[in-house]
Amino acid sequence: MKAYYSRLLLFIATLALGLFVCNSCGPKEQPKEDILWYKQAANNWNEALPLGNGNIGVMVFGQTSRERIQLNDDSMWPADVNEWIEPEGDTNDLESIRALLIEGKHEDADRLFVDKFSRKSIVRSHQTLGDLFIDFDHQNITDYRRELNLSTAVSKVSYKADGYPFAQEIFVSKPHRAIVIKLSSASPEGLNAKLSLSRPYDHGHQTATSHTIDGSTLVMQGEVTQRGGKFDSKPFPIDEGVKFETRLKINHQGGSIRRAKDFLELQDVKNAVVIIVSNSSYYHDNYSIQNEMDLQAIGSKTYSQLTKEHIDDYQSLYSRVDFRLSKDDLDSIPTDQRLERVKEGVVDLGLESLLFHYGRYLLIASSRPGSNPANLQGLWNEHIQAPWNADYHLNINLQMNYWLADVCNLGELNQPLFDYIDKLVDHGRITADKNFGCRGSFIPHASDLWAPTWLRAPTAYWGCSVGAGGWLMQHYWQHYSYTLDKKFLRERAFPAIQEVASFYSDWIIEDPRDGSLISAPSTSPENQFYYQEGKQAATCLGSAMDQQVIYEVFLNYLKASEILSIKNDLTTTIRNQIRQLRPGFVLDTNGRILEWDRPYEEPEPGHRHMSHLYGFHPGTQISQEKNPELFNAVRNTLDYRLENGGAGTGWSRAWLINCSARLLDGAMAHEHIQQMLRKSISNNLFDLHPPFQIDGNFGYTAGVAEMLLQSHEENTIRVLPALPDSWKEGHIKGLKARGGLSTDIHWNNGQLESVKIHSKYTSSFNLKYGDNTVPVSMKPGETYVYENNKRSPKSKSAAY
Repeated sequence: MKAYYSRLLLFIATLALGLFVCNSCGPKEQPKEDILWYKQAANNWNEALPLGNGNIGVMVFGQTSRERIQLNDDSMWPADVNEWIEPEGDTNDLESIRALLIEGKHEDADRLFVDKFSRKSIVRSHQTLGDLFIDFDHQNITDYRRELNLSTAVSKVSYKADGYPFAQEIFVSKPHRAIVIKLSSASPEGLNAKLSLSRPYDHGHQTATSHTIDGSTLVMQGEVTQRGGKFDSKPFPIDEGVKFETRLKINHQGGSIRRAKDFLELQDVKNAVVIIVSNSSYYHDNYSIQNEMDLQAIGSKTYSQLTKEHIDDYQSLYSRVDFRLSKDDLDSIPTDQRLERVKEGVVDLGLESLLFHYGRYLLIASSRPGSNPANLQGLWNEHIQAPWNADYHLNINLQMNYWLADVCNLGELNQPLFDYIDKLVDHGRITADKNFGCRGSFIPHASDLWAPTWLRAPTAYWGCSVGAGGWLMQHYWQHYSYTLDKKFLRERAFPAIQEVASFYSDWIIEDPRDGSLISAPSTSPENQFYYQEGKQAATCLGSAMDQQVIYEVFLNYLKASEILSIKNDLTTTIRNQIRQLRPGFVLDTNGRILEWDRPYEEPEPGHRHMSHLYGFHPGTQISQEKNPELFNAVRNTLDYRLENGGAGTGWSRAWLINCSARLLDGAMAHEHIQQMLRKSISNNLFDLHPPFQIDGNFGYTAGVAEMLLQSHEENTIRVLPALPDSWKEGHIKGLKARGGLSTDIHWNNGQLESVKIHSKYTSSFNLKYGDNTVPVSMKPGETYVYENNKRSPKSKSAAY
């Protein structure tokens, strides 16, 4: 009888925890949730699951003995150092470099460029906030499940320890500015666990200390340093930086909490809710008081209230887009096993759509208004010295992070990017004047939290690039193109674009060989060429990318000036200069686009960067209808890259998905999706360079959107422009098109079924699907529906 009651008690406790599973019960009709799940804990950081609210985040390991929850904060940086200023280069040095290039002395030009204008190797890195360790020492583990629900931004870990159910739920709330953890156990002994906070040492130096302040509160305080710092390729220890405090508070039912000097211990607790708040001197002068205020704001809210408010806030962004492929998904298989199946040749459409949603999820989690922009690792970083400093690389990486924002209906998540670019533009005025004698603003290929704008790299091909500023200006212009927000254009975009356009207007020179205007010195990011037998160099007179970037900046500046009715000396100058610019697209004898100013051989014909295609994508200078010869040359160029081993990194493969979509080639795009899943995705679906680099996740999502909707051509909306044969049935709802348009697209048997378009403004465009073109005119607030029946397409307009 005693055994009977014990089993009954266990059964009831299991139900109370919500862990009971009835295999014979049929599925309930409810919206499908997007979930990553696993049957085991994370063995390393690249298997842990990310959560974040823009400013702070976690990586959840789900360990059963000693749980590790790695903590992140987007402001964890060493100090801005007064001595870290522009190098000595000036206009005389610049003229010397140009003279060397005209003489054909490219290596000498490389050396002088680096020597006079670069701060060479830099080590100043974004860093981890630290770790929360929870020592459970659970034994005899069964029924293990670890998951991340993208639809709710909640991570759960559940299992049985010694036969009794245990559950852990975690989310990072934007409204509450907090990490929230719920721990529950059905064991008669309750929860018994030790909670501690710590942070890694910096070259043997302690970086944080922890202590309890009462029977339920644990505090970690510290300061970011970089003892292994470098400047100008020389050791430069940084012994100060952003100060921070992390505060952990436990609310519990049943049992007690034992307070020790630097940890808290749960004893026979039925369940506990752990609240973690963390603030830094970067955001708040008195960050400790801010922590107290954050905890007071949460007050006595229940876990259910906190969860609901978190999910409501998160879903106001995530639920804007819905994407599904067929009904034959494989959600019953753990995510890591699905990924292994893809590596063995299986096509998993559900995993392809899940990875699309993951990119949206990660941007919401790492970039919110008021936060810093997503860096090379988004928000998540376990290191004191991260790969590539986990900084802001501006020759594609930061830009790729935000390709998805507007098209995926997350336009306000651009705000941290624009805030950061404004800092760069402000600081870049000093660099432009001091180093180059130019008006306007210069922005280099890489920077960090403090937005310095001097060049950094020990070689010319790594970092002596001048195209970053123009590339960043594209994001201002594209955001305006999607929103048609004149206030944003006038007050935010135009001032920045004018500064960068002014710099390029002064920067370009007349090419003595043909009289055209060129960028000099000029490189193609991270690539080199042979200018003589066996001699490699990076600098030339007008690389394809620089010419394309400058043309785009000039063109958008003139368009913006016309929209805003602005006429000044600069608009007059640039209107003349743009006609004299050497074209950025020049074909070689093989029908490929030249990467440099002349048809040089290259040591890496399969190079990961495809910078000479910038004007094709992410730019909008080429289309099949407007310039078919160049359109075909793009394909030839990509084919050559791939034949020679291109797309070796995750972000490069993601760029190829986007380029394939622009080529209107669904089969090519889908092949790169398969290759990305097979070669560049970790078990937690992070993109791998390797190592982890988040831009590929964001670029993938943008590429899928590009396959299903394109609006970059003038007065043209293309639906399903690059639909793969394997995506036979599906829908995508909520994508944005340029011009203030929202779309819902459905297809079946590989054919468009219907598209619904809602317009915020008066709008006229050509709607294109395959060979069909339908002229559409819409009034503000109107919804247009196109139905693609077998006999003939039907369309209708109605008030929204």
